[in-house]
Amino acid sequence: MENSHFDFDLLSSAAKAMILALKERDLYTQMHSNRVIRLSQELGLACGLTSEEITTLKLSACFHDIGKIGIRDSILLKPGKLTVDEMDQMAEHPIKGENLVRELHLPNSKEIMAAVRHHHEHFNGEGYPDKIAGEDIPILSRIISLADSYDAMAVLRPYHSAKSHDTIMMIIESESGEKHDPYLVDKFRLVIKNSNHRISTDINSSASTG
Repeated sequence: MENSHFDFDLLSSAAKAMILALKERDLYTQMHSNRVIRLSQELGLACGLTSEEITTLKLSACFHDIGKIGIRDSILLKPGKLTVDEMDQMAEHPIKGENLVRELHLPNSKEIMAAVRHHHEHFNGEGYPDKIAGEDIPILSRIISLADSYDAMAVLRPYHSAKSHDTIMMIIESESGEKHDPYLVDKFRLVIKNSNHRISTDINSSASTG
């Protein structure tokens, strides 16, 4: 497991087991989470988060998709486009993730639970599960949402091709004020410009094997 930017040893045995279980079930989701941790950390630092907030952010990013453990294989591993009903079931993963994190008793558990629950909320209030908007969405969730979006579009999957960096940034810019926090989009534009985690052929090819 990639952990050069995250101290896996700091986690409890239960938390480690949860992460390894997700890796065994769906390697792509775990590889994706690892990259989201690193992008989130860079964006958090650019926003001036404290060291404690960065640690909480990294834990939140680590567990942001853990609720997918509770999604049926026929949906989670489906190679094609999901039906409306399947999408509704997939949309339950932030709540499932919150519930799983609650049982892990992590440092700053309350903040991590909120970040996991709300990482699919949209800045305009049209996300899920609670349709909260703007700064009512925890800052950690807003950061993870942006990092999540960038990486999800950057990798090759059976149901979509990998997009170029320029294309992804055009999409993110178009979603500023709607899906994403405009302040964070401005920060992300500067961060990703010189980031070691800007998409590359290596990332696309490795992700496609997951």
